[in-house]
Amino acid sequence: MNRIAKRFASLAETGRKALIPYVTAGDPVPEVTLPLLHAMVDAGADIIELGMPFSDPMADGPVIQLACERSLAGGTTVRSLLDTVARFRETDQTTPIVLMGYLNPVEAMGYEVFTNRCSEVGVDGVLIVDLPPEEAVDVAPVFRSRDIDLVFLVAPTTTEARMELISQAGSGYLYYVSLKGVTGAATLDPVEVAGRVETIRKHAKLPIGVGFGIKDAESARLVSRVADGVVVGSALVQQIADHAGQPDLIPEKVSAVLRAMREAMDQG
Repeated sequence: MNRIAKRFASLAETGRKALIPYVTAGDPVPEVTLPLLHAMVDAGADIIELGMPFSDPMADGPVIQLACERSLAGGTTVRSLLDTVARFRETDQTTPIVLMGYLNPVEAMGYEVFTNRCSEVGVDGVLIVDLPPEEAVDVAPVFRSRDIDLVFLVAPTTTEARMELISQAGSGYLYYVSLKGVTGAATLDPVEVAGRVETIRKHAKLPIGVGFGIKDAESARLVSRVADGVVVGSALVQQIADHAGQPDLIPEKVSAVLRAMREAMDQG
């Protein structure tokens, strides 16, 4: 049982739900990422999604697009963010890390090299937005041989037949995109989310994390009632953008948002 499975199992035993923050590695400067990771854990993060910056993040809205631009301008690469994960693991051996991003940087590095380094530094899962299960058949064994979960997306438009396919292909957890559109867009409908999560559960044995549209403690609380995990990205990345000129403040500002969400989720 890897770190992701252990974390969901321990949360289930206590009736709690996973808080899963997303931040882009190297945003706004590389030296912020490591203290930010530790600060998010201290604020109640259960699993961390660490974004691999990419020049064309097509599923993301302007907030995360700009985060990628800041990160790349600062010189962040896949290799350097993996070095950051290695430093994180020097003092935290238990918090799962999931890399989230796009296929091009992984292919440029090479699947074998990428997965070997992920395994060495302690990456637990990878969510590659533009690698659907149908296209992952040949590469999935490379990830699984290193005990790295492949996390796949389920959309509001996903058919039940395809939910079955995705749930069988994926591991770790399923990421339900609660809104049509890009990250940071619109406001989610808790009733609609609950209905879709119930449908997904008919086809999936994996935990279900819900992301997109979770902007504050109240939306996190409502989603936690029906999902196994709450994924929050743009609300945190906006805090980073707002304090890009004062990077020392970023861990504190992001932690404040997460702590409020954690408290609201635990209160139910």
